Amino acid sequence: MISIIQPVDNLALLSQLESASLSRFSSGELYDIYRKCSLAVLNTGAKTDNSHILLDRYRTFEINVIQNERGVKLELINPPESAFVDGVIIRNIQVNLYTVLRDIVQSSAIEKMQSEIDSLKQIPVSKLITNSIFTRLRLARTLIPGQNPNVAVCWGGHAINQTEYDYAYEVGVRLGLRKIDVCTGCGPGAMEAPMKGAFFGHALQGYSSSRFIGLTEPSIIAAEPPNPYVKELVIMPDIEKRLEAFVRFGNAIILFPGGPGSAEEFLYILSVKLLKENRHEPLPLILTGPRESRSYFASLDTFAKTVLGDSVSRYYEIIIDDPEKVARSVKDGLDMVREHRTMTSDSYCFNWTLKIPEYLQEPFEATHANISTLNLHRFGNLSEMASNLRRAFSAIVSGNVKEAGMEEIKKHGPFVIEGDSDIMAAMDKLLKEFIDQKRILLSQNEYVPCYTLRNSQEKRPETAN
Repeated sequence: MISIIQPVDNLALLSQLESASLSRFSSGELYDIYRKCSLAVLNTGAKTDNSHILLDRYRTFEINVIQNERGVKLELINPPESAFVDGVIIRNIQVNLYTVLRDIVQSSAIEKMQSEIDSLKQIPVSKLITNSIFTRLRLARTLIPGQNPNVAVCWGGHAINQTEYDYAYEVGVRLGLRKIDVCTGCGPGAMEAPMKGAFFGHALQGYSSSRFIGLTEPSIIAAEPPNPYVKELVIMPDIEKRLEAFVRFGNAIILFPGGPGSAEEFLYILSVKLLKENRHEPLPLILTGPRESRSYFASLDTFAKTVLGDSVSRYYEIIIDDPEKVARSVKDGLDMVREHRTMTSDSYCFNWTLKIPEYLQEPFEATHANISTLNLHRFGNLSEMASNLRRAFSAIVSGNVKEAGMEEIKKHGPFVIEGDSDIMAAMDKLLKEFIDQKRILLSQNEYVPCYTLRNSQEKRPETAN
């Protein structure tokens, strides 16, 4: 008889490194005592005080720890039948089996890991970063094990007009009526409106488990306080970890109208989707707004196709002036995500299988020196191209609203962003539209750009000695 036991309680939510650690330390010299304790638990209620009798009766019994993205599973080989009712393990015995794992194996793993810190150097940096993001979200109690994929991430600008705000609100209502939870960047505008709408939709449905999650980072929250609908606030260390948290925690993404920050988010998710390793990863991306915003999305679509090729449009759907269709598409996407996660044994609350390389995780500090090294020329890797463009827009966001970026501009003048002429022309067109539509800096009556775009062919002015 072989039985697979699912994780419970705190062991239902482990990082990949923790899971691997438990799996490794449940074998070898520790295995014998672990097997004996587990067998004792499986014989709960047995009238005996002789361990030799139990061990002899169940000498073919084995227990294996199976590494899994949803937590570790236990494989029981020839366990006592008394631990099961109609083939299902008794709940209290299931809980206590994981107590043995926690107290015997996990405690030992923690002790041994202290002496193996140097071995972390052998673990890819990208994996360490992803595990740190997972740990931060878990500590914030943002991750709920076993809950079906149900989180729509809503991106968009703080500087939207009333028509766009009202539309995002209506989308939120439709999401709320379908009992879908909402995660945003936690600020005003397009980050507040869908939360407000979903709050109303949840109330109409009597949905008592509603969640409103805000993911931000220190330099942004300092400029954009959380909106009043955020109930769970998580502050990530930097924009790169914030963006990765969005796509690993969220199950579908809606992009409303916005400015450079929204373009940065759009380019980030495209850089993830453009990786061949992610071609089968379902993560719906919907661009939407009222009919008055049609030209905005046409420009964003044109920009993406110009710099990344026409085929990039297959990674997103544009829905204009139809909140009901948006919500239905999100709901269908959530069902697809659940089916995929079930098939691949990935966690429902954190997407482990999504490939996010180190160049998307490295913090990018917006300085003149760093911006001058950005490769905004055409080369083979479209994902890296999208990533570099994302950094260019991140620099503009920094120069607009972040203290460090504004101080850099004050000292050295506008950021100089240089690249191929067609790429610079596409950026210039998009940014001018943002300025004309007043999508940048609500606090300024007339926006003064914090950047200068320059073609690579242009001759640089000589620097005076």
